[in-house]
Amino acid sequence: MKEIWTSIRRTPYQSFSAFLILFFTLFLTLILFVSLTFLYGTLNYLETKPQVTVYFQTKTLENQIFKIRDDLMASGKVLSLKYISKNEAFNIYKQLNKDNPLLLEMVSADILPPSLEVYAKKPIYLPEIAEYLKKQGDIDEVQYEKDIIDKLLVLTNTIRISALIFFSYLILMSIVVLTTMILFKIALKESEITLLKLIGATNFYIRKPYIFESLFLGITASTISFGIFSFIVVYFNSFLQSYFKGITVLSVDVFNYPLNIWPLNYVFFAIVFVSITLFGMIISSVASYIATNKYLKV
Repeated sequence: MKEIWTSIRRTPYQSFSAFLILFFTLFLTLILFVSLTFLYGTLNYLETKPQVTVYFQTKTLENQIFKIRDDLMASGKVLSLKYISKNEAFNIYKQLNKDNPLLLEMVSADILPPSLEVYAKKPIYLPEIAEYLKKQGDIDEVQYEKDIIDKLLVLTNTIRISALIFFSYLILMSIVVLTTMILFKIALKESEITLLKLIGATNFYIRKPYIFESLFLGITASTISFGIFSFIVVYFNSFLQSYFKGITVLSVDVFNYPLNIWPLNYVFFAIVFVSITLFGMIISSVASYIATNKYLKV
């Protein structure tokens, strides 16, 4: 640690420049990573809702509904279906309007339509399922959140592609700038490095201080960027609570493990911190290795 501080004090401007590059890279990466995570979590949440709800006419026989249900399941595009009979629909209606006796007196099970709630395996199957249902007889109405899911899919894909391009550019430029900064630091110690090589020092021994300093800067930059990001999230927590009002849980699959991202929790924050720290360490160590390797080969 003493060697790291000594190196930073000897070349403060280069070290500070390297730190700023790492900080802005990691902070932007952190914002985009969390934004994408919440977009995917929101999409997963919508996929758990009845994506297509078909209301049959009150005169429709149950065996006709069951035939449509079986045909949908046989298509291979449906994850699951839920049949709601007239009596079940009436019970739901009573539960929703239990505080309004007048509405309860005006409605009976006979006038409520039976329905099917359809959960598709993938959002791209929704239009096909809806079109199939509209062509069936005794259908009163077909409802599904096509516009919302389509917009989310387009938005998610657009952000994913843009983020990939942006990340690639950001990582490339960060490594180039960091490599240049480290080369400047090495140039200031050229006579010292030459002496070390003459007395038989290995390349790893010469390279080690620069790699350790880069790792230190990477860890520091990731910690500060995560701290600022966490403060922003806590500050806007009330806004997030109102924005996600009604959504109990948002989760994403991480190596087939469901990770809850909403409500905000310590596990999610810990994973984000570890990920951004490892990312910062990789960028800084790669840049340091390239710089020292280039110099040692001269």
